[in-house]
Amino acid sequence: MSLTGPRILFVCLGNICRSPTAEAVFRKLAAEAGLAALADSAGTGGWHAGEPPHPPMIRAAASRGYDLTPLRARQVTQADFTGFDVILAMDGRNLTDLRRLAPATATARTELFLSHAPGCGLTEVPDPWYTEDFDQTLDLAEAACHGLIAHLLAAR
Repeated sequence: MSLTGPRILFVCLGNICRSPTAEAVFRKLAAEAGLAALADSAGTGGWHAGEPPHPPMIRAAASRGYDLTPLRARQVTQADFTGFDVILAMDGRNLTDLRRLAPATATARTELFLSHAPGCGLTEVPDPWYTEDFDQTLDLAEAACHGLIAHLLAAR
């Protein structure tokens, strides 16, 4: 952990649904818990770079009080592997890609996001781009972020 708190990067494929949702949920819940932390999100792919999150994801998140509108997609960079403490992948494909992309100098731990929500019954966050189940994405993000925050607070 850095002196200013943990630095967390949430990663999915295109950075327009799952990872920006996790970022926004984490930021809000961490602030409510009094946890100072840096959060960001990125995609393993770069084809949506500069775009806002997917409009149906923005609407679903807003209905629960999360604001995704300021976020813009970006692709994971080599610097992310030393600039963050933990990189949380939304699914196994992203985790494999992250581990393949990691430079030899990487210091960030890479793991599955849902490892922080062991009671949810899933290991991967299904992509709502395909499932269109934006509420499920939010449910899983909230569960995993609560677990992550509890872990981070206990480690202080």
